Amino acid sequence: MKTLLINGAWQAAADGRVIDVENPATGEVFTRLSRATAIEVDAAVRAARHAYDNAWGRLSAAERGRLLSRVAERIQACAEEIAQVESRDTGKPLHLARKDIAVLARYFEFYGAAADKHHGEIIPYLNDFSVQVVREPLGVTAHIIPWNYPSQMFGRTVCPALAAGNAIVVKPSEEACQSVLLIARLMQEAGLPDGAVNIVTGYGNEAGAALASHPDINLVTFTGSPAVGTQIQMAAAPNNVPCVLELGGKSPQIVFDDADLDKAVPTIVAAIVQNTGQTCSAGSRLLVQKTVYDEVVGRVAEAIARIRAGMPEAQVDCGPIITRAQFGRINAFLQRIKDSGLPLIAQGQVAEVPAGGFFVAPMLFGPVPRDHELAHAEAFGPLLAAMPFEDEQDAIALANATEYGLVAAIWSENGARQQRMARAVVAGQVYINCYGAGGGVELPFGGRKKSGYGREKGFDALDEFSTTKTVVHRFGFE
Repeated sequence: MKTLLINGAWQAAADGRVIDVENPATGEVFTRLSRATAIEVDAAVRAARHAYDNAWGRLSAAERGRLLSRVAERIQACAEEIAQVESRDTGKPLHLARKDIAVLARYFEFYGAAADKHHGEIIPYLNDFSVQVVREPLGVTAHIIPWNYPSQMFGRTVCPALAAGNAIVVKPSEEACQSVLLIARLMQEAGLPDGAVNIVTGYGNEAGAALASHPDINLVTFTGSPAVGTQIQMAAAPNNVPCVLELGGKSPQIVFDDADLDKAVPTIVAAIVQNTGQTCSAGSRLLVQKTVYDEVVGRVAEAIARIRAGMPEAQVDCGPIITRAQFGRINAFLQRIKDSGLPLIAQGQVAEVPAGGFFVAPMLFGPVPRDHELAHAEAFGPLLAAMPFEDEQDAIALANATEYGLVAAIWSENGARQQRMARAVVAGQVYINCYGAGGGVELPFGGRKKSGYGREKGFDALDEFSTTKTVVHRFGFE
């Protein structure tokens, strides 16, 4: 299976080794990937460096932008095909995969248009000096992307890198990367020079480790667990290479007694069942003011009970868990919850599915004690923890009582409270009476604490994938 794209050529691993890929809805192997090693990673990095020093690096910002815009057009033309591939590979319902591909195209549109608008600046200095701050690409950037949103994550990380002028090497997840391979082919068809984009499929501890530690990489970006994020930083550190890390979350939905529940409840439920809870920004903690706790939890429970998990092609809310291993981790988590005696308030339904599929019904638990594992550990599945609070100060303490700080939502009609809470909650994004904003390509995204550092999306991502050079010109002498 030739799934390695190196210097414009699709090839297999030199030793011929492959990785079996299971369909999460059935548990059956449906394709194989080439298993890259440090040898293939080195070839990909060298190809990227050559492209950066030559054909790709010589393009103007406007020319790079036109190429990215051309890719957007090709993605839109092939959107249904990419969505079908993504749905089969990840198990997510087809209607959700279609939304992901629409967001993917938007990344290419946004950064295609932004490529020639990322400017430097002029600094007023002494009378006899002219000082310019010039924006320049870093060089070769490494992109280690996860399995939960392969298409979206590909667009989110590679588009700003390319728009800024870098050449790239991507290590997609071995658990779901078929759509990434298809998108890479569309990028070739759009006319990107050989070596500007390179793909190495393989395991994280082989290809990923070799990429993060490669001495000719100028930045590493990674989305995944805090434990692996630490390993990425340690691998890059000897080369003094910066990282952009998005490392998960335990995001709170904070509901006050003046919230509009007709608006809040559907969004709260969607935020935990989307992608079967396999989302770093999942709203996995439901924090409710005590005076309305019973009402809010009751309404959320009714909605959870109506959620249906099933086959990706069906009109369901959730698909299967991505892999056998992740399915096992969630079931082990559930067993610990059961053993602890934590009350199960509501559970969704699993439709008729194959016996070998990796399906988990969405569940609502509560009241969850503040020291319980479900209150602070990321399950990465459709498990929602309901927890009561007294007042604003208690809500702030509870919202911030985890190692994470990625996303938070505040549900209240009180404008002053909205602003107080938004400032006090430790998170990279705070939503008021909404959650997620439909992908939000334009909105800077990233975490605090163990949710990582650096920013993706918007113009902030262009800053991450570039550096500044200060040019001081003295043109007069007194």
